[in-house]
Amino acid sequence: MNTQDAYRACLAQAHAHYENFPVASRLLPRRLRGPVAAIYVFARRGDDLADEGSDSAHERLAALDAMETELERVVQGREPGDDALWVALADSIHHWGLPDHELRSLLVAFRQDVTQTRYWSFDEVLGYCEHSANPVGRLLLHLVDAANGPNIAAADAVCTGLQLINFLQDLRQDLVDRDRLYIPQRDLARHGVTREMLATGEPHPPVQALLAEQIERAAWWLYEGRRLPRGFRGRMRGEIKAIIRGGWCIVEHLRARKPTDPFARPRLQRRDRRWIARGLLPGPTLPRTITAPTDPVPRG
Repeated sequence: MNTQDAYRACLAQAHAHYENFPVASRLLPRRLRGPVAAIYVFARRGDDLADEGSDSAHERLAALDAMETELERVVQGREPGDDALWVALADSIHHWGLPDHELRSLLVAFRQDVTQTRYWSFDEVLGYCEHSANPVGRLLLHLVDAANGPNIAAADAVCTGLQLINFLQDLRQDLVDRDRLYIPQRDLARHGVTREMLATGEPHPPVQALLAEQIERAAWWLYEGRRLPRGFRGRMRGEIKAIIRGGWCIVEHLRARKPTDPFARPRLQRRDRRWIARGLLPGPTLPRTITAPTDPVPRG
């Protein structure tokens, strides 16, 4: 398989999967869409190995080990074979200079999904996001030679915010299907919320208060990264704005959930996506409750 066919296959996979934000969209410069799609497919494959199917934990970890072995082969310049992901990623690494340590960091998070199902503190959740989400933003910055200190800090905030939003969207599915919960146990204890209260989906007042707090915490991180687009021009700036606005749109949908259905899973609708692409939706504004980025109780 040649490189262009591999990139086209990755683009097709990226565009076939629902996300809260554009992935290698037409807003992005054409030359960057293939490498961005390769990064996405790498992350999606690792995530699926950790989450999907009926494999045992041992089998999932073995599959992730095999994925890292293949990554090492590509980094060393060995023949990637006919798998579109590895053909595209080999070009992305060697032609675009993608740092392989950020790809390996993603694998750390996928393994953590297999081995850890609870987090005591928000600091622990942030540690997970450091591997599960932030490397993606840093990889995109490397593609445009913009991985400087201020951009990395802003991109990390955006990626962490998007990850926290995703946790809230998938809360019941993760808990019921995988017995996995990313809301800190410390927060549950403070609100008097149990696993069973979350699993049943009943709109208990303590549950509503807990979820409202988590929504504003995610909003805080997205708000922290709001300056990221200012470091870019043209299409790249448009893509970053669309990513942030997509996340903010989900925040507003989460806030608007009916009290009787606090676990409804909001998704971007076609109208939302049109408005985001045209820049008609506002970006992040000051969260209703300023949630500290670490463990202290939010002020409100």
